[in-house]
Amino acid sequence: MTQAVTVRRDGDTFQSRLFWWHAARLLDPNSPIIRVGFETGPKSFDDIWVEYDPARSAADQYGDPLQREHIQCKWHVTPDSYGYAHLIDPEFINANARSLLQRAREAQLVHAPQGSGIRFKLVTNWRLDRNDPLREMIGNRSGAMRLERLYGSSTDNSKAGAVRKAWREHLGIDEAELRILARTLAFGEATDTLDALRDHLDILFAYVGLRRVPAYQSAFPYDDVIFQWMAQGRLEFDRAGFRAVCAREDLLGASLGGPRVYGVKSFEHAFDRLEERCHAVLDLIPSFDERYIRSDADWAMTLYPALRTFLLSAAKDQDRLRLALDAHVTLAFAAGSIINIKSGRRVELEQRSTDRRLWSADDAISDPSWPALVAETAELRPDQPDLAVALGLTHDVSADVRQYCETALSNVGRLLILKPSTGAGAQSVACGRHAFELADAATCAVRAERLGGASLTHLFIAAPNAFTFFFGQRQIALGSVRLYEFDFDGAGMRSYAPALTLPPP
Repeated sequence: MTQAVTVRRDGDTFQSRLFWWHAARLLDPNSPIIRVGFETGPKSFDDIWVEYDPARSAADQYGDPLQREHIQCKWHVTPDSYGYAHLIDPEFINANARSLLQRAREAQLVHAPQGSGIRFKLVTNWRLDRNDPLREMIGNRSGAMRLERLYGSSTDNSKAGAVRKAWREHLGIDEAELRILARTLAFGEATDTLDALRDHLDILFAYVGLRRVPAYQSAFPYDDVIFQWMAQGRLEFDRAGFRAVCAREDLLGASLGGPRVYGVKSFEHAFDRLEERCHAVLDLIPSFDERYIRSDADWAMTLYPALRTFLLSAAKDQDRLRLALDAHVTLAFAAGSIINIKSGRRVELEQRSTDRRLWSADDAISDPSWPALVAETAELRPDQPDLAVALGLTHDVSADVRQYCETALSNVGRLLILKPSTGAGAQSVACGRHAFELADAATCAVRAERLGGASLTHLFIAAPNAFTFFFGQRQIALGSVRLYEFDFDGAGMRSYAPALTLPPP
């Protein structure tokens, strides 16, 4: 009985905190969110819904404006995974008769008969099973279904065909109807803990002017108040109404305001869309098919010029700038090279790790106990001029880089391996100040190796984007560099691919 109560309370807490994550932005005049609903809407997608200003809404996975999202929250106390068969099993949503997919179909017929403009999203702390065919059909950037993968085969005698067949027969519909439904489906993995969600909300509340609750206090009144409002019949909120009800509950506090936030994205977080909290967003996702760039030429011909124009405009009239980089390592480095160390701008970066924190070059006092950078040089081809740098702060990339250099980069003569003195890991970089100091150390190490006359430095980086940005700020000191992207998903044989060369030709 006690366990059942805990599960129920944690599920309610999960739902309420996701509600506040979206609703708090109603207090931000620059947010595109104009209405938020709680426990109202189509059945099984009625936990939360979010409506966007048509003039400022984000685009869906095919570039069409996203008008509204209906979100189903599903929290589990123990970790597990799910796949396509769970969506046609009523027990997956603790129902007796109707499955999640059947309810999505009913909602789609009413709210999105043409299959565009509306998204029905499952957000859960369970992960998609790595071995389930559905996982390959979900876009890593938006969490939406990728129709070209669902329909990657013409018959039912394939993994994709098995999914289509099971769903068609369960719903009693044809292929054309299934295609329309699938276009509206999305899935999000909530990998943060409930405490981490509370930490995220604390930063957001400070910005928009909601009363903050100290972390040492066990009670978090926001978890309960939304259910009190629900009991009173308050289920939908616009900007004015939400501010008024928060004022009545004495939830309004001082707004820290602070700098405008500018976002750059080449992929998308499961439920933290940059458009919902940034003054402006450069959306580069259309240039990618999942993790992979559609055309190699786009790095230099399209993405870098767009990034340069966007960031120079953002920094033009501001001495203090905040960036949110949900982007490839190449773009994080390029962003730093544009707002370089001599730009006169103080930059804060939203760094995603186990939570979301603000990192800057002066966010802490330097600590000698922080891991230092250790350098090692390997001779590959003494007669070749180029230098390769395997910089692994979060992962040790030296073996993969060496193999790639030996097989694909015949001009590389030396390999410089840089790693933390305590070993690579998710916690190897303590804060923004530490990242800034490590970027200085890495620059010195590369320059020392380049004294031999390296014509081009090949950079392979596994590090927090904040570090990569600070490292990119020193690009002029590094000379000509070429960035590489690693195939984490395995579709590219788990190797590297060349990306951007800086300075650009």
